[in-house]
Amino acid sequence: MELTRRQAIRTGLLGAAGLAAGGTLTACGGGSSSGGSAAAMTLWYWSGGLSPSVVTDATKKFASQTKLTSSVIGGDFKQKLLTTMTSRRYVPDITGIKGEDMPAMLPDADRFVDLNTLGAAKLKSQYLSWKWAQGMTTDGKLIGFPIDIGPTAMFYRSDLFAQAGLPTDPTTVAAQMKTWDEYFAAGVELHKAIPKTYLVDNAGDIFTAVVGQSGSRFIDSSGKFVGDQDHIRTAWDTAVKTVTLGIDAKINDNSWNGNIANGTVGSVIGAAWHALDIEQAAPALSGKWRVAATPDGPSDNGGSFLAIPTTCPDPALAFQIITWILNPTNQARGFTDEALFPSTPASYTMSALTSGDKYFGGQKTIEVFGPAAQNIPNQYVAPADSAVSAPYYNQLINVENGTSSDSAWSAAVSQAKQIFAQQGGS
Repeated sequence: MELTRRQAIRTGLLGAAGLAAGGTLTACGGGSSSGGSAAAMTLWYWSGGLSPSVVTDATKKFASQTKLTSSVIGGDFKQKLLTTMTSRRYVPDITGIKGEDMPAMLPDADRFVDLNTLGAAKLKSQYLSWKWAQGMTTDGKLIGFPIDIGPTAMFYRSDLFAQAGLPTDPTTVAAQMKTWDEYFAAGVELHKAIPKTYLVDNAGDIFTAVVGQSGSRFIDSSGKFVGDQDHIRTAWDTAVKTVTLGIDAKINDNSWNGNIANGTVGSVIGAAWHALDIEQAAPALSGKWRVAATPDGPSDNGGSFLAIPTTCPDPALAFQIITWILNPTNQARGFTDEALFPSTPASYTMSALTSGDKYFGGQKTIEVFGPAAQNIPNQYVAPADSAVSAPYYNQLINVENGTSSDSAWSAAVSQAKQIFAQQGGS
């Protein structure tokens, strides 16, 4: 069974602690990708990473300048890219980089073309500033050009909310559940009225959202571990409330789709691309789901980049291809084709995003996701962030299984510090 995007991200996160210390690229000199030239250029991405129709149109648009061949790479995309770059054989001329992998790529920025040297700065104003910053090194090199983003919102079953006597209109829901505590209180009422239904799918998703709402993560920009500080403890305590209040469905396995379809889950805090996961999991529930603002403000979960390895024989042409694929019009097409939420605010006024979504009862979900996208805090994400954060998610599952919050917190912090040290932190 193919993993949904939410499952793939979550699986990667929970497994990050077991990865070798970064899996970063080894240094090498010279060499070419595979004997390529401007007459033949390759593009790598993963299923759902770009709009296939836009990629097809790019091959036609640039046919007089190059033969552009695209490959949809299955399996562990990051590892396959690292392997080819280390061996210096069959390296793509243009490659996707997943958002969760970008921090690990930045320390090896010298293996990618600095897009600022190709004129990227002239286009910066067209893209969300916080997303643009995620593709930059601390010394200002831009190696990742923004594809999509993952602004969060509250997806909820309007029919189940109605059964429980809760508001159903997205504006009213957002107003009455504007804080986490107000949202959780509604969840208690929901579960009381419909015992089989829980407010959230798991505590980890709440933890992710609250961490993303703060200005800092687990490692600060100076390289100091801050995973034991108040902002992380607040996110932890907020997530644990879903367990203590009995509103957590504790779904941490491949039963997510079934539990969405059968009404076990009454709402999901997730990124814009969760819409496609929900629709695919429960097509029969079309018209019953709605979208409202995330309690206490938006955060980002997901979103990726295109980059140019230095082995590319014609970086200037590769950059032309990238910027055409990722211009506002084509990003709107990417939203229609693959639920890739644009990193270009100009796309938000285009019909692809302003039309009502039939699955969500005709709601214009851009009215929720658009403002969220433009108000996401800019966070520094360290290369070791995923590995260091993994123990918190593992320990939250332990809390869901009966471990006390305090002991699980202590274990999470201790394990995170050990991983931080193994990754070269001090």
